[in-house]
Amino acid sequence: MTTIIARAGEQTHWYDQKGAPAYTVKAKDGSDRPTTLRDARKMNLVPSVTTILKVAAKPALEAWKMEQMLLAALTLPQLPNEPEVHFVQRIIQDSKETAKRAAERGTRIHESIEKYFLGGHQVEHADIAKAFDEKVAKHFNLKSMNPWIVERSFTDKMGFGGKVDLYTGIDPTSPTGIVLDAKSKDFDYDDDVVGYPEHAMQLAAYRYGLGLPEARCANVFVSVKRPGLIKVHEWTEKELDQHWEMFKCLLRYWTLKNKFGE
Repeated sequence: MTTIIARAGEQTHWYDQKGAPAYTVKAKDGSDRPTTLRDARKMNLVPSVTTILKVAAKPALEAWKMEQMLLAALTLPQLPNEPEVHFVQRIIQDSKETAKRAAERGTRIHESIEKYFLGGHQVEHADIAKAFDEKVAKHFNLKSMNPWIVERSFTDKMGFGGKVDLYTGIDPTSPTGIVLDAKSKDFDYDDDVVGYPEHAMQLAAYRYGLGLPEARCANVFVSVKRPGLIKVHEWTEKELDQHWEMFKCLLRYWTLKNKFGE
């Protein structure tokens, strides 16, 4: 059985035909710059799963962003003689800083989980990573696991790619297994934590691209409010099949919209 933890990238990511990441290219001055759509066309790259998912609306995320902007508007005082347009810009910037801090915090938690499974001794959020390990083992009734392998990327012939943070198993080539996606979230003990359609589409695409079409898939939510509080949302096979079809529609839309592969 194979166990996988996959994480969505924070920016547009590309992969070459062998599955290697191609996030940056050399600029004229010799420095690294982010790979663009134009570069991807020239280099025959494929977009990441998270890049494809960006074309779909995410109502919950947009509602959170609006809430942060409203909170910024309520807490930021308008400066004396400050033009309204400048005040609005400050509000927007302040709300973005909140989102940036949340993203950075989530990244550090993900890194801690990864280091923990690699046997690292200097793990920033060791207690969270240990609780994550224990919760996953209990949910899936895992008795023993092979050493973890990190940073596995892939490219699928359908024209998308991705990177897996960690995976392990007795037989990595088996079509059965477990695919996990860790998400940091602000929730408490009594909160009902559920996955969103983009979460299921991401997992469904990863298990297909990794050659594990029958794998069990779950989002593992890590609380940033209560360190050590972990909740698992496992998707049913029917839901995964549905969201795989949805992802394929988004992939087709993205390809046509960007005139990619022509």
